[in-house]
Amino acid sequence: MENWTTAMKRGVLSGSSASVISTLALAALGKRETNSMFAPTNAVSHWIWGDKAFNHNGPSLRYTVTGYLIHHASATFWGVLFERLLGRKLDNKGVAATLATSAAATAVACLTDYKLTPQRLQPGFDERLSKESVALVYGAFAVGLFAATMLMHRKQDK
Repeated sequence: MENWTTAMKRGVLSGSSASVISTLALAALGKRETNSMFAPTNAVSHWIWGDKAFNHNGPSLRYTVTGYLIHHASATFWGVLFERLLGRKLDNKGVAATLATSAAATAVACLTDYKLTPQRLQPGFDERLSKESVALVYGAFAVGLFAATMLMHRKQDK
């Protein structure tokens, strides 16, 4: 198990990577399915603004920025937890092991988001996207974890 200081440092990076890549997926899939690249991220802000967030399509400080900040904070939480529990095990591991671990951690996050979390605190972008697109967003999240983890945990040449 990684110590908390290292887990926080690494988790901010892996969580931020997962946040940015999954937000790009939210934007692209939102544009395709709702004709709004902001709608899925706006929906995340339902934590604060309630059901009105599900219907807002355009960019706004109220819905878009709040939705992104919630999404980013959540991704950072998962990144820190990922690094705390699995960080040392991933030092010097190869692509396949790191990808499998990133995918498994993302599956746990998805399960937690939709089966263990009260509806009021669920992500909300599923209100604007198809189930297939939600799966792609979580896939993008896994890619973000994977990419940052590969960079931080790669073998150091001596």
